[in-house]
Amino acid sequence: MGGSSGGGGGDQRTEVRYAPYVENNHQKFLNAVAAFRESLTGDSPFGSYDPMIIDLAFFGTGYNIVSYPTLWDMFGKFGAGLDIDTLRSQIFQNTVNGPEVNNLVLAESDLLDDDVQARSLPRLKLGARNINAVLGTNFRVEKALVESARVKSLAKFSAELKYRLIPVASDNWKTHLTWNKDVVRLYAELIKLYYSARMDGDEHNYSMAAKHKLWPFTVLEYERAALGALQGARTTSGQVAGSSTAGKAIGGALGGAAAASMMGASMTGAGLAGPWGLALGAGIGLASTFL
Repeated sequence: MGGSSGGGGGDQRTEVRYAPYVENNHQKFLNAVAAFRESLTGDSPFGSYDPMIIDLAFFGTGYNIVSYPTLWDMFGKFGAGLDIDTLRSQIFQNTVNGPEVNNLVLAESDLLDDDVQARSLPRLKLGARNINAVLGTNFRVEKALVESARVKSLAKFSAELKYRLIPVASDNWKTHLTWNKDVVRLYAELIKLYYSARMDGDEHNYSMAAKHKLWPFTVLEYERAALGALQGARTTSGQVAGSSTAGKAIGGALGGAAAASMMGASMTGAGLAGPWGLALGAGIGLASTFL
């Protein structure tokens, strides 16, 4: 290192030198770093990164967010354009007069018919035969009364069944309204989730692309730290776009290792030369990144 200054008394030059064994080891170290730089500059580990395609994960091949209804369309379909009175009538009819209810009424009708044919009419005929009134008017009246009782019993069963289903129809109507509201809300949340994931994915893709493009400068950053190793155990950021704390820590460890590998040769008497001095410098450099 050196410097000069001019003045009336003539030029003056100051030169800072290190011990020969330090300068020699520094030169060897720089040669090794240069060799690694040559081999690593064009070998970016980010070149094989496969970008995340968020649209493919959300919508499938050949589709994107505009391939589906907009949020306002969904709101108009499930909210603003919904006639709740018409919906209530439809749900009431589907619940009270649905096929399940009709099937239950038909089943009850069959049971009543079987009871009339197997029990009520035979008893009526037996009683009329005992008094010789089978062909009389009273027998026909009694038979009509039996049929009337069957019809009334079936009507009562149907009315009670449908009456019990009125609260069910009301609950179904409320559930349907809640479902429509939840569909719009969930659709809006899915759109928010998509855009959030899209921004995160794009940011990550751009970060990886930037790391790939700036990889040569990342390698050169460590060579720059090696050139200044004699000035002290300096850390190097080693950053490219989106680098993490781990990357900064590794940079600090390498910076410390660079200085220790040079200075360790002068510490043979203390037993810190070679790999031990390198490890010590790396530990100091790594620790300094977290301070």
